[in-house]
Amino acid sequence: MTYKLKTIFMGTPDFSVLALEKIIKNPLLDVVAVYTQPPRPAGRGQHLKMSPVHMLADTHHIPVYTPKSFKKDADAVEFFRNLKADIGVVAAYGLILPKTVLDAPQYGCLNIHASLLPRWRGAAPIQRAIEAGDTETGITIMQMEQGLDTGPMLLKKSISITKTTIAQSLHDDLSQLGAEMIEQVLENLVKGKSLSPEIQDDTLSCYAPMLRKEEGLIDWTKSCASIDLQIRAFSPWPGCYTFGMDGQRIKILSGEISSITQSKETHGTLISADGDIVCGDGAYRVSLLQPENSKAMNVRSALNGKKLSLGQKWGG
Repeated sequence: MTYKLKTIFMGTPDFSVLALEKIIKNPLLDVVAVYTQPPRPAGRGQHLKMSPVHMLADTHHIPVYTPKSFKKDADAVEFFRNLKADIGVVAAYGLILPKTVLDAPQYGCLNIHASLLPRWRGAAPIQRAIEAGDTETGITIMQMEQGLDTGPMLLKKSISITKTTIAQSLHDDLSQLGAEMIEQVLENLVKGKSLSPEIQDDTLSCYAPMLRKEEGLIDWTKSCASIDLQIRAFSPWPGCYTFGMDGQRIKILSGEISSITQSKETHGTLISADGDIVCGDGAYRVSLLQPENSKAMNVRSALNGKKLSLGQKWGG
């Protein structure tokens, strides 16, 4: 009988789901437990909602555990150790894992990290890569240690960031890539193949801090390129926005750098029905926006509906 690798999966959001699906379906792997964040209040009714990973695990009748902390819960650590897993797989779990947990499985814990390490370490590597203007990113499967995304790298694969890439599409592509890569690494482990760990060069690392809502406010004095990167990096969350003359909040959902290179109008002025907004070195063309208390629309529709007016100045 073929030996199955006893696996504990630890993840929470949509990003983690494809990896868990791959592992569940692989005949060489046996998911003995899933760890995820506890159900959270959601929606207007604030009813408790299970995480996407929790829902998938339930569908496959896999035991699910939702400790609020390992660092403060010795019983949770002991229970984890007693599962006697061969490997732990972590993908956007959301809890800090102490050394006692990382070392509990026979082969430790592996992380599916959404960056070409050591480039972006931290909570938001996908968005920060776009925001910084990187032309590529990728997935790194790494052996976890106590440092923040500092462990030895086992497998890396890259993916291009184009001039139209937004965070949501990149998230989806990296989720798929990560699922394929972790399956490859785990199969190699079962088959006794060398994982060939590579130590990271800490001097090449950047920190990718968690996203904050206020980062979505657009400064129209900045360059068109930086505004374009900001809008694509923060789509769909936290989203980008500006304020009209009357103080109404206007969400900027998508756009592109305009062919207009100069204007006599001040920064933040809406100068055309095509959506051209004067910025630091030219204009940015907004293709889709959402005025306060309205649905998403293009600028021409917003003008026709008296939601906006030409010559209107936007700002913070």
